Amino acid sequence: MSGPTSPHPAPPPRPARPGEPTPAPYTDPPTEPGLAAHPADPAPAPQAGANWLIALGIGALVAVGLGVYGRLHEPALFAVNIAGFSSSLAAKSWLATIAFVLALVQVVSAMIMYGRFPSITAPSWIGTLHRWSGRVAVLVTVPVAVHCLYALGFEYGEPRVLVHSLFGCFFYGVFVTKMLLLSRKDAPKWSLPVFGGAVFTALVALWLTSSVWYFSTRGIVF
Repeated sequence: MSGPTSPHPAPPPRPARPGEPTPAPYTDPPTEPGLAAHPADPAPAPQAGANWLIALGIGALVAVGLGVYGRLHEPALFAVNIAGFSSSLAAKSWLATIAFVLALVQVVSAMIMYGRFPSITAPSWIGTLHRWSGRVAVLVTVPVAVHCLYALGFEYGEPRVLVHSLFGCFFYGVFVTKMLLLSRKDAPKWSLPVFGGAVFTALVALWLTSSVWYFSTRGIVF
């Protein structure tokens, strides 16, 4: 039985010339214990956790930037006039309510897609419903945000108004973070549910401090 062969084939011996010492036989170069003869370990991949930290940082900058703008900007004091509504407050309250209802659609459709309702089979269109309900919900809030920031600024005269202003800035900051993470396939699995839940929580707080307050003091009016 022959012994194990060397990974480096020995070169053919050259005949020794007269008076020349006989060359020593070829042997493999020595290796350190525990190391392969040809270490070719790939370089470690960059940590994927840095991606969500960057997204979180950008979202924080958006939230802080909106707050600083609303605080430093001189309020223009104009009103959002939408046909069919009696006042700007009524228009803002109903737009926020529409966004809240669409956010509920987002939550329910996400739970169906993730199998939280075992008795319900997710239809083929549930993903489209989830995406477009979120898009329309954010678009509906834009006129409200423009009015609040540009016309009124960052208000803090009473606790309800202060909470409303803080959650308004937080909503858009965490929304930007979520959308940035959606484009990253290596984002942590927990990031989308966490930031999606934060978006929903902020929208609920906005709805409670605006629409619910308005309807409870003025009644259900258009």
